[in-house]
Amino acid sequence: MSIETVSPVELALATDQPYPYQRVELVEPDWTRFPGWKDVTGEEWASVQWQRAHCVKNVKQLRELMGDLLDERFYADLERDQAERATMSMLVPPQMMNTMAPGVEPRGAGSLTDAFYADPIRHYMIPVFSDRRTDWSSHPHAARDSLHEHDMWATEGLTHRYPTKVLAELLPTCPQYCGHCTRMDLVGNSTPVIEKLKFGGKPNDRIGDMLDYLRRTPSVRDVVVSGGDVANMPWPRLEAFLTEVMEIENVRDIRLATKALIGLPQHWLQPDVVEGVNRVATIARSRGVSLAMHTHTNHANSVTPIVAEATRAMLDAGLRDVRNQGVLLNGVNADPHALLDLCFRLLDGAQIMPYYFYMCDMIPFSEHWRVSVADAQHLQHHIMGYLPGFATPRIVCDVPFVGKRWVHQLADYDTERGISYWTKNYRTSIEAEDTDALSRHYEYYDPIHTLPESGQQWWEQHGRLDESALKAAEMAEASRRTAALQAY
Repeated sequence: MSIETVSPVELALATDQPYPYQRVELVEPDWTRFPGWKDVTGEEWASVQWQRAHCVKNVKQLRELMGDLLDERFYADLERDQAERATMSMLVPPQMMNTMAPGVEPRGAGSLTDAFYADPIRHYMIPVFSDRRTDWSSHPHAARDSLHEHDMWATEGLTHRYPTKVLAELLPTCPQYCGHCTRMDLVGNSTPVIEKLKFGGKPNDRIGDMLDYLRRTPSVRDVVVSGGDVANMPWPRLEAFLTEVMEIENVRDIRLATKALIGLPQHWLQPDVVEGVNRVATIARSRGVSLAMHTHTNHANSVTPIVAEATRAMLDAGLRDVRNQGVLLNGVNADPHALLDLCFRLLDGAQIMPYYFYMCDMIPFSEHWRVSVADAQHLQHHIMGYLPGFATPRIVCDVPFVGKRWVHQLADYDTERGISYWTKNYRTSIEAEDTDALSRHYEYYDPIHTLPESGQQWWEQHGRLDESALKAAEMAEASRRTAALQAY
């Protein structure tokens, strides 16, 4: 149909919208634009072994990759962040590194610096000191285990927070480390500011305890298999665990949590892994178990042809669905257009279902990423109506001691002080004797810099006074968790 045959109403509906939808073809950026990869072949790039061996783990390796394309001020900025603020150590696979500043062609010394500073994926994968806020770098109520998952461990690494669901943390490592990781308390290597906790039990013993708990707890029907990231677990061990879980009659849903589908899709394209997924999916179908994969990407630039290829391989192998659980991050995607771009890139380009966007959790040094509940509500409003209903993601707040709540489900909201109040309709595993669990209000806190002046002044008067006490309490809590881990 030519433009002349389109009515004015049809043309207006197609073009005069706050968000102009346009399908975009996926593109794999040219990795040879970086000096350290100028001779890397397509065969090497497709190799998961090559990808893992060439991850960027420190400033020295970033220099070797980028050469003088970045100014010294960026390297100094990164070094300071690593020394004073970073809760996660650096670990960036080439696949993810290549999606930073993808459309910028280097033209000499320092030519990538501004684009690198502005890049949304760099913003959460390689945070630098100047990204962070200096007024309130951490909220006074920030905590290492902000969701209290360790308190709800039924066995070591098995969080039983919801009535019918558990989270199985099989291992404490990932193929890549996101700066905003909610499990920064346990996952990854220690940093100068965070001494990580360690699992106390042997891996086989911990897995055995998890399976025993599932067998004797018939109320659990849904198991999220995570870590860390299941892509870091040798496939034979992961397949053995999944096979045993599927033998438990009450388990009806299994979800594999892996950001590697985005950051290291080469892993999920390995023939032995694809064949293994097919074996597990075949068993799942025969037993009426829904087997799906949940991944995590926060920006449209991460969705490339090889990601789509890996997703297709997983769906062809028999997974019921592949879904995305992103995190709402200021400077990355806290904008209606950026969210919709990502959702359409996932849905149209890679057959990945947009599912959730979590508000960034209240971990230390995360205030520059976090947005207020009011802003999250605004974003939810502005993405409605463009995507199919089944593919419109819910923006949720993971409220401590409560769990996921849609951002419009709050019970009350003090917008001056940025304190939202939430209720719940179930008890967590640590509240069996708590008669008030279903009647009290639970608090969540907006970033202080988003508040009106009067609210910021209130926190200056009260929050600063609380900081030393909260830090002491946090140290005591870390010691308690360490002791608890050693007791398992």
